Amino acid sequence: MRIKELRTSRHLSQLKMAMDLNMAQNTLSRYETGEREPGISELIRIADYFQVSVDYLIGHSDHPDPR
Repeated sequence: MRIKELRTSRHLSQLKMAMDLNMAQNTLSRYETGEREPGISELIRIADYFQVSVDYLIGHSDHPDPR
């Protein structure tokens, strides 16, 4: 999963991103470490947040374009 890569490339803290997405910072941390997997609605929210496809977010595609 590319959540941490996308977040750090945009110089966002976990706290800022979590607040923007209305989720707990520790939940985001667990997603980034692989301790927990986001559900489909969370994946869509995160992909929309970064303007990438869900496939790119989860590593099934190397093309970030959501189209």
